[in-house]
Amino acid sequence: MPATRAASDATAAGRALVSVLVPALNEASNIDQAVAAMLAQQVDGQVELLFADGGSNDGTRERLRELAAVDSRIRVLDNPRGWTPSGLNVCLSHARGEYVARMDAHTLYPDNYLRSGIDRLRAGGAEWVSGPQVVEGEGRVQRAFAVALQSPLGRGGSRRWAAGRNGAEALEWELDSGVFTGVWRREKVLEVGGWDERWWRNQDSEMAARFLERGSRLICLADMAARYVPRDSLRALARQYDGYGFYRAATARRHPDTLRRSALLMPSLVLCWLAAVVAPRRLRRFARLGVALYVATIAAAGVKAGRDNPPEVAATVPAVLAAMHFGSGVGFLRGMVKFGTPWAALARVSGIGALERLAPDPGSEPVYAPSLDAS
Repeated sequence: MPATRAASDATAAGRALVSVLVPALNEASNIDQAVAAMLAQQVDGQVELLFADGGSNDGTRERLRELAAVDSRIRVLDNPRGWTPSGLNVCLSHARGEYVARMDAHTLYPDNYLRSGIDRLRAGGAEWVSGPQVVEGEGRVQRAFAVALQSPLGRGGSRRWAAGRNGAEALEWELDSGVFTGVWRREKVLEVGGWDERWWRNQDSEMAARFLERGSRLICLADMAARYVPRDSLRALARQYDGYGFYRAATARRHPDTLRRSALLMPSLVLCWLAAVVAPRRLRRFARLGVALYVATIAAAGVKAGRDNPPEVAATVPAVLAAMHFGSGVGFLRGMVKFGTPWAALARVSGIGALERLAPDPGSEPVYAPSLDAS
């Protein structure tokens, strides 16, 4: 069926062509701007915005209800569990669209985001379409974070951060489990079981692993680049990356193919710092040499950043890198303690096949999605 005919049929039947899924918690400071950007989406068909409020106490829910009272495309739902994945599943359970898209309330999406994603899905050859994540912000830490992500020290092996990093002419490229939101056919998300609510963070990456395991292609389109406003505090940034590392360990245990070699550098760095303090003398010397090399490396990144950025931003780049690296490293080690060592993943990235014998059979544990099943 032609795309225009499908859109017309959906509209005639009173169904939304695309349902936007938005978990929200205490977003009063930017909810108006986010909703305006979502309503400005240029789509040939109906759009519904589903907001799952996780118990906001800053007026977010009241403001959403005000907006819903004047625009029937907005629906406000309860997310009693309060977590991001449960909010997504609540929205998914109420979605009426042929397509669904995840959008975050603290991210601004281009007005072609939904249209480009749907068009690419209709073209075939992909089941997950998203755009690169472009960092914005006026604060010193935010600006230093954006600079840090311009180098491999900041972005690691992820391909989601910058449009054109695969060549200025690249219009699209494939992703691994490192994804940022996206657009899907609703039936495909339901087929894989929705978002697993045990993953408070990295829930998109865990679901992406399930898509990849069934042979799906995940595509990133340059023209779907979304503007993301990060934390403007080193402590908050470190906590954020601690959460990423914690659930990356869980994802690696459940889906061994998702672990990159670069992800092991962060926990190794943390262990190196510990060894520099408490290890036997001979090992302590080597560890201190490693620490000195790391400090020199991030300091050099700050010097390099000073060529094109204000001094206060360049001076903050090393601290931002350290917050990212140590947050992720500590989180990964905590995750290994909580979820168990991802032996199969370690065997794959290290090439030491003997490690795989230590890995328990992950079995076929079902996705934990009570917020989806309950509706």
